[in-house]
Amino acid sequence: MSAELLKISPENPDPYAIRYAAEFIRRGELVAIPTDTFYGIAADPFNLAAVDQIYRVKGRPETRALPILVNKVAQAITLSRDVPYTFHKLAAKFWPGPLTLLVEASTGVPLKVTANTGNVALRWPKSLIVDSLISLVKGPITGTSGNISGQPACSTAVELLEQLGDRIPLIIDAGETPGNLASTIVKLEGDDWTVMRLGVISEESIGEAIADDGEE
Repeated sequence: MSAELLKISPENPDPYAIRYAAEFIRRGELVAIPTDTFYGIAADPFNLAAVDQIYRVKGRPETRALPILVNKVAQAITLSRDVPYTFHKLAAKFWPGPLTLLVEASTGVPLKVTANTGNVALRWPKSLIVDSLISLVKGPITGTSGNISGQPACSTAVELLEQLGDRIPLIIDAGETPGNLASTIVKLEGDDWTVMRLGVISEESIGEAIADDGEE
């Protein structure tokens, strides 16, 4: 059975459509959503059956953690433990936007989501659709890329439909996503930082933001 395609405006998302998608997530189902980079797969990260389903649908190795999307910094902090100062500096500079911060997970984050690493990858995308969905779900959602593991990331709902259309029930179609690169992933450990994946934001920009002392 092919996925339902739900067309929606990225600039002015229909509240009814967002509520409809939120109900899927609350029921433990998967929804493909557009972000500010590529399409992703949204689910409740605290629902282990839904998390299992993501790994099955994507064919994703369970040794790879699932990123989590938030819509405020405070929400990200509740998912983290001993948030370093560098986290606050980078979040203030680049969120909402294409930056994923990898930090130590709080005890409330399921080990399966962290792939038993104890670390959680957090991002606040610049997307009204994602913001609205998280608000209605009343919690963070997963944000792993909407593709079969090893296949290209999808920038349109049609591309995603071709890869995963018979594996998920609902795709939010907001046209082509604005990004053509993935988010940059930065691992934070105390004062130390490491770029784990180079994406939209350059390593130089990360370094400058961390070094910035805020003085003019």
